[in-house]
Amino acid sequence: MLQRLESVVERYDRLTHLLCDPQIMNDPAKLREYSKEQSDIEETVQAYREYKETVQQLQDAKDMLEEKLDDEMREMVKMEVSELEEKRDELEERIRVLLLPKDPNDDKNVIVEIRGAAGGDEAALFAADLYEMYTRYAAKHRFKVEILEANYTDIGGYKEVIFSVNGKGAYSRLKFESGAHRVQRIPSTESGGRIHTSTATVAVLPEAEEVEVEVNDNDIRVDLFCSSGAGGQSVNTTKSAVRLTHVPTGIVVTCQDEKSQHKNKDRAMRVLRARLFDKFQQEAQAEYADLRKSTVGTGDRSERIRTYNFPQSRITDHRIGLTLHKLDQVLNGEMDEIIDALILHDQTELMRNAEGA
Repeated sequence: MLQRLESVVERYDRLTHLLCDPQIMNDPAKLREYSKEQSDIEETVQAYREYKETVQQLQDAKDMLEEKLDDEMREMVKMEVSELEEKRDELEERIRVLLLPKDPNDDKNVIVEIRGAAGGDEAALFAADLYEMYTRYAAKHRFKVEILEANYTDIGGYKEVIFSVNGKGAYSRLKFESGAHRVQRIPSTESGGRIHTSTATVAVLPEAEEVEVEVNDNDIRVDLFCSSGAGGQSVNTTKSAVRLTHVPTGIVVTCQDEKSQHKNKDRAMRVLRARLFDKFQQEAQAEYADLRKSTVGTGDRSERIRTYNFPQSRITDHRIGLTLHKLDQVLNGEMDEIIDALILHDQTELMRNAEGA
């Protein structure tokens, strides 16, 4: 591990030198590439330097114990040794995590798609609850949320809502949310007080840059039509709504929330690019099935990942067997306890696999 860390430090120092080179500074593509690479390893380099400093301080403290000291000074040095050993062990653990293969999408913005599934109107209302939960979570992390497309129901739910979450690390925090979410509660429309079970599906896609997914204009069919609201009533008489069909894959994206045709097309392209990027990744994983896949779920849209039980204020993540009796707080956006547990589980499995390799 130490040899690998020394190589990382050497690369970091080399990148520092390159970023000061006038030729690199005048090359925007190279400057961006090297800056990102250095940023990606900076935390590892800082942790390793702190680790080396701690190890040296620990050795110095142990050397002091070999000297003639009065009782009070000896006890102080022993306490310092104990604290430094604890700090060293913590840094070793942190460095092991930092050296794990990093998901190249972790720092990306995301596009989240939520759809009401089984349960009719109640499923659509639950989809709206999930949207509010993610919106509140994003606000707590200072991520920016933008609705790209929404298909409302008459009673205030969502048949479908697509939105972006922008901010560094958005994908790393939300990537384990893909799957089927189940709710158990008494619907407001239920007069008999019976508990119903409904589901909504969530898909979290890393937002792709134009350079990552090249979309040929000749492969896209563009259809324009008038926007319509809930119930199908006409919202405007101009053809501002846009439907994009990627002919080679059959992927269809519709956007009609904006009054501007150009804005709707731009939003639809963002969603289309993300779906294509996701499709290509899924195909690559299928082709190389022996490569690592997420240890906390396949990401399959049909996989039931979590249950929200309102009568008992209970939320259970089935992938890691985590149950919390704080449903109200989670729905208010306090999701970190669940997300941190999922990330920790994934990292633990990764380290176990790395050690067994």
